[in-house]
Amino acid sequence: MKPVKVGLLGLGTVGTGVVRIVEGNQEDLSSQVGSPIVIEKISVKNTVKDRVIAVDRAKLTEDPWEVIRHPDIDVIVEVMGGIEQTKEYILEALERGKHIVTANKDLMALHGSEILAKAQEKKCDVFYEASVAGGIPIIRTLIEGFSSDRITRIMGIVNGTTNFILTKMSQEGASYEEVLAEAQALGYAEADPTSDVEGLDAARKMAILGTLGFRTNVELQDVAVSGISSVTREDITYARRLGYEMKLLGIADCRDDEINISVQPTMVRQSHPIASVNGVFNAVYVHGEAVGETMFYGAGAGELPTATSVVADLVAVIKNLKLGVNGLKAIVPYKQKRLQSDKHIMSKNFILLHVDDKAGVLAQITQIFAEYEVSLASVVQQPNEHNPDAEIIIVTHNASKASMDKVLKHFESLSVIRRIKSVYRVEG
Repeated sequence: MKPVKVGLLGLGTVGTGVVRIVEGNQEDLSSQVGSPIVIEKISVKNTVKDRVIAVDRAKLTEDPWEVIRHPDIDVIVEVMGGIEQTKEYILEALERGKHIVTANKDLMALHGSEILAKAQEKKCDVFYEASVAGGIPIIRTLIEGFSSDRITRIMGIVNGTTNFILTKMSQEGASYEEVLAEAQALGYAEADPTSDVEGLDAARKMAILGTLGFRTNVELQDVAVSGISSVTREDITYARRLGYEMKLLGIADCRDDEINISVQPTMVRQSHPIASVNGVFNAVYVHGEAVGETMFYGAGAGELPTATSVVADLVAVIKNLKLGVNGLKAIVPYKQKRLQSDKHIMSKNFILLHVDDKAGVLAQITQIFAEYEVSLASVVQQPNEHNPDAEIIIVTHNASKASMDKVLKHFESLSVIRRIKSVYRVEG
């Protein structure tokens, strides 16, 4: 049996996992695809660096082009990261008829449409399961498992770093700054955690999921993004008192063929399954018109969980290669993109206000909600010995973003409101 030869771009955490699985599970993989899988060449930054796995140094190169242009390599596995330069490598590989497996969410979120168009032109596969939610097979599920259904909603915890931080804040009462430092010490957060904590990483993943789920070209600028750096222990304490957990959720909705996609800290009812997803784990909740509610849970990152998704894509590419059907499964968005207007974006809302502690204030506040036709689910005046002002906690029923924006703007001009402390979306 002629072996299928693979070129690997990157030998970091995920690349190491790919080598472990391909070499350690060779018998099982070969039986699935009908031939051995050989990692022929590996691009690394430093060929003489000590590594946690034994690799034949003759296979290592510091020049990615040597991997891309290798005449015997059939499939390129890209786990090196990067965007613009990596895009050049991928497009050149496709031009040469090589199939692509990538874990690069940034690349696919920003340039996925261009890469997939080139793949379709060259009749090549581009698979990217590992780009979203690590070891959870959510991309293949959206493409194949829901192919007969119409997806109306995708809601997920798709960033393990922020979920770790919010879980620790909730369970231990720690501050954001304390838990962030711990996450960095444990390797869950980068030295510069901006991409994670400000929601940018999750936004890229939701752009990918929205594109696949709604069959339209969702771009990163279509995703409204808010991170967790302003979430306080006080916010989480109030959320739990009301029966909610705080999660950074990516939410993609489709109503009447209009879509809305956002990433934001959200109070999730404790009875909802996604509220119990803790630590670095991810979960994606999908609602289809026919299937109803489904949820997918698992490790969202890490060497072997992510590498498992990469190698599963590699197996799929090789099976297609043996059948001669490469390039036929690409999902090219075919629906015109229509974004929901603010008057159609609906949600429940939590608002925490610091106000003058005197008679008549609550009546003024509720009158403003009534003026903009926002109905209230609950209003609680909460004593706080550390705050000389009165604190009012409000949870609304479903209200449009347009109406809520008007309410909050009116609050800013109301003299009895000292501060709009917190505003969060509410689910469940």
